[in-house]
Amino acid sequence: MNLSYRAEDGVRLGSLLWELGPGWRTISSAMLGGGIGPRSWILNAQVVAGYSRMDPVDHLTALGPGGSGVGMMTAASVDRVETATDGGATAWATVGLRVPTWAAAPPDAVDPELAPIRVGTINIVVVVPVAMTDAALVNTVMTVTEAKAQALAETGFPCTGTASDAVCVAVRSSGPEELFGGPRSDWGSRMARAVHTAVRLGAERWRPYDGK
Repeated sequence: MNLSYRAEDGVRLGSLLWELGPGWRTISSAMLGGGIGPRSWILNAQVVAGYSRMDPVDHLTALGPGGSGVGMMTAASVDRVETATDGGATAWATVGLRVPTWAAAPPDAVDPELAPIRVGTINIVVVVPVAMTDAALVNTVMTVTEAKAQALAETGFPCTGTASDAVCVAVRSSGPEELFGGPRSDWGSRMARAVHTAVRLGAERWRPYDGK
């Protein structure tokens, strides 16, 4: 993972880039490279808090190294990324909790993240050195999300995340396929512990910065 900076809209913004190379595939909720498929890189790009561009996919594509990759955005300072490893599973989390959100909010609840735009995002990247079936990959997204919510609850934030969280899990594209990705499977449990640690560290660090 490499950290770099760029100047945009008069602001110094960071980006995290994982250059996986060939032989990997990912499952992601990201706007660029989302879904399941072969990917050679993952980008987590910081943007301004009032981001309002209507071409985020083109923007992320321009920031990436070319070829097929995954691109995510966050207003959190990416140089405060937290990482944790458990049994070969590695997780990275950039944690922005400016607008903590409950997933099952009442239909008439006012969402401060929508007007004005105040991006507060938790982006999570996980890499494991094994292949997985499509079903197991879908299960890993559930596992990652549950581990994130557990970490937030334990650090006292009244939320399950934010309205703009993104996740990306990268696995090998060849080799014996793992059939399970749940929190009690061999690799799912390792991923859960790594994500839990990374998100908890990020959430604990969030408070002293007063949401900046």
